[in-house]
Amino acid sequence: MGLSGIAYFIARRVLTLVVMLFVISVLIFSLLYLAPGNAVDILLGARPRTPETVKLLTEQYHLDEPFLAQYWIWLKGALHFDFGESIQTTLPVAHQIEERLPTSLLLAAYAFVLEMSFGLLFGILAARKRRTGVDRGIVAISVVGVSTPAFVSGVLMLFAFAVQLRWFPAFGAGEGFMDEVWHLTLPAISLAIVGTAYIVKHTRAAVISVLDQDYVTFARARGLSSVSVMLGYILRNSLISVLGLSAMILSFLVVGAVIVETTFSISGIGQLLVQAATSQDLPMIQGVGILVAAIVMIANLAADLAYLAFDPRIRLRSAK
Repeated sequence: MGLSGIAYFIARRVLTLVVMLFVISVLIFSLLYLAPGNAVDILLGARPRTPETVKLLTEQYHLDEPFLAQYWIWLKGALHFDFGESIQTTLPVAHQIEERLPTSLLLAAYAFVLEMSFGLLFGILAARKRRTGVDRGIVAISVVGVSTPAFVSGVLMLFAFAVQLRWFPAFGAGEGFMDEVWHLTLPAISLAIVGTAYIVKHTRAAVISVLDQDYVTFARARGLSSVSVMLGYILRNSLISVLGLSAMILSFLVVGAVIVETTFSISGIGQLLVQAATSQDLPMIQGVGILVAAIVMIANLAADLAYLAFDPRIRLRSAK
C-alpha cells in the first residue's frame, strides 16, 4: 500500500468522523426543542420570567430565527468552543469545561494505563499457564471484574482503602501533578476494573491462538530465546486484536467517569455533566455532550490508525 492508499484510508476515516459528529451535533442541539417546556423557560432556569429577560434570551440564542439558522449560529460558535453561558452559574460553558477537562483526561489516561498494563500482563500469564490453577484463577477474577459496575467497585474501594485503612484520600483531585495522581489512584482503579477484565480475556484468547501457530514453533526450533519469540512473534500478532478493543475501552472510560467522579467528588467533566443534567442546564449539557462525542470519535480514529500501522492485512485490503 503506497502513500496515496494510506492517505485515502485516513481521509475516509476522517470524513466518517466528521459526518458522525455532524449528526450528533444536530441531535444535541435539538435537545433545546425536544426537552419538555418552552425553550425560553428552559433557558431561564430558576431565574424570574420578565419581558426583559425573555427578550434578552431571545436575542442571545436567536430564538426568533428558523431552526436551521439557529443551528448554524450555534455550530459556528461550537467550532470556536463557544457554547454560550451556563443556566446554573451564568458563566461561559467553555470556561468551566476548560477548568475541569484536564482532571478528567488525567483520570482517563491513568485508568487506561492501568487497564492495558495489568490486562496484558495477566492475559499473557493466563495464556502461558493455561489449564492450570493460575489460569483458572485469573479467568474467575476477570469474570467478577466484568460483572462489577464502576459505582460498586468505587464505593467498595472508597470504604476499604480510604475510610477503613486510610491509605488514599477519600475525595478531591489534589493539587500539583503528583498529588493529583495520588488522589486519582482509587478512582482510576475503580474505573479500570471492567476494562482490565476485558483486556485479560481478549489477550488470553489472542495469545493462545498465536501460540499454536506454525511460525511460533519454527521460531523456537531455530533456537530463538523465549523473550525474542514472545516480543517478536507472539505479542506482535496477538496484540492486533487487542488494539480494536482499545477504542471501546476508552468509550467505557468516558461513560464510567461520570459515575466515578461523582462517587469520589472529583471536579471533572463527568461530575459537571451530572450537575448539568440535574439542573436541566442545556447549554452545559450541549457543550459537554459534543466534547465527549468528539473524544470518543477521535479514540476510534486512533484505533483505526493503530490497526493500519500494525496489521499489514488492513493495508492490503485498503489498497484494493
